Amino acid sequence: MGEKPALLLHVCCGPCATAVLERLADSFDVTAFWSNPNIQPQEEHDLRLANLRLVTDRAGVDLIVADRDEDDWLEAVEGYEDEPEGGRRCGVCFDYRLQRAAREASRLGIEHMATTLTVSPHKPAQRIHPIGRRVAAEHGLQFLEEDFKKQGGFQRSIELSKQLGLYRQRYCGCLFSRDPEP
Repeated sequence: MGEKPALLLHVCCGPCATAVLERLADSFDVTAFWSNPNIQPQEEHDLRLANLRLVTDRAGVDLIVADRDEDDWLEAVEGYEDEPEGGRRCGVCFDYRLQRAAREASRLGIEHMATTLTVSPHKPAQRIHPIGRRVAAEHGLQFLEEDFKKQGGFQRSIELSKQLGLYRQRYCGCLFSRDPEP
C-alpha cells in the first residue's frame, strides 16, 4: 500500500478530536493543529489544551500548538461582540482559525486540511465548509468537507471522552458566548 496523504487537522478540543482522529486514521497521516485564541479564560484554554494533549498522545498524532494571539483574534471579531452564539461573530472566528491552519499547512507542505468543528451539533457543517473551501483554495490546499457528526460521530466522541476521562466543556469557549458566573 502507498503512503497516506498528510492532513493538517484544526482541533477545537480533545473531546471533538477523539472521534475525528479515529475516523481519519486509516486514510490520512494527521497532524493536529491547536489554534483557538477564542477560548477564554486562560484556565479554560489550558484545560482544553491539556485534554487535547491526552488525545493526541493516545492516538500517536503530532500536535502543533500555535501562539495564542488573543489580541489579534479580539481585533478580528471587533464589532461582533454582541452577536448571539451562532451569529456573524462565529463565521469570523471560524475564518480566523482556519486561516491560521491553512498558513501552517502551507508552511509544512501539507496539501490537505480539515477541522474538528463539524463534529459538534452546535456547529453546522454547511456553514463551516464554504469557509474551509475558500480558505484552503486561497492557500492552494484541499479542504476535506466532512460532517464529522454524521454516522454517529458526535455520539462516538462522547463515548471516547468518557473512556478517557476527558473534560467536556459547556460552552464553545468564546469570551462573548460564556454565561456569566452566578
